Amino acid sequence: MSPVWASWAVPVRSVWASNFKYESENLLHVARRAQYVAVDVHYPGVVHHPGKDHNALTVEERYALVKANVDGLKPLQVGIALYDSDGGYLAAWEFNLRDFRPHADPHDENSLAYLAGRGLNVGALRDHGVSADMLSKKLFESGLVGARRGRSRSWITYAGAYHVAYLLKIVTGGAALPRDVAGFNAAVRRYLGDQVYDVARMAADCPAMPRALEHIVTHLGLHPPLESPHLAAAAGVHALQVFMRLKYVELGGDVRKYRGLLKGLH
Repeated sequence: MSPVWASWAVPVRSVWASNFKYESENLLHVARRAQYVAVDVHYPGVVHHPGKDHNALTVEERYALVKANVDGLKPLQVGIALYDSDGGYLAAWEFNLRDFRPHADPHDENSLAYLAGRGLNVGALRDHGVSADMLSKKLFESGLVGARRGRSRSWITYAGAYHVAYLLKIVTGGAALPRDVAGFNAAVRRYLGDQVYDVARMAADCPAMPRALEHIVTHLGLHPPLESPHLAAAAGVHALQVFMRLKYVELGGDVRKYRGLLKGLH
């Protein structure tokens, strides 16, 4: 499969308080016909670490670690990419969130420095961003999340345990994540449906494929998005592009066995 958008750069719409109303209306319009949705969340690192090798943790222990970090930290930026396979239309938004206070909220300094090096201006987020509650409201209005999602959609992410967990935090108004994996999985189905895929899990079954998302993108010759080529929306676009390539070329079109499996958790 070689979708038309794989050969050209996708524009990213950077969303701030000043253009939130306009861009959220654009999102609502495109969401009606979107069949695939990719999400990537930038967050201020992790402050809770395992007491042993991460690979030695049980699923519940891994989830407890994700929960502790997501419950205690605030997301910085959310990238959403939408694709309608019928019309071949792709659009991407980068929602810059204002809730994080660098002098008061927990964070990892090295992670903030890394994101700054990729172009994220944390000070601008606080001064000009939108609240997570504003984003949550629009995601529900769009039908992308919640019990009234309408048409069946697939959600795509890369190494997605934290991305999906932060998305749940946003759409539940900042509530603590469920207490165990079973509750988390139930919440994912409730808000996102049962078609959730992690590109990292899929790529692991393709021997010739690199592991890091940007390396996969280079390997496949995909173009970086226009604007914000190294931030959340770009990661969402790339996850979606790579998903389509893996699903229809490397994995023969049947990816049912990957449903609900998130790298870093399952």
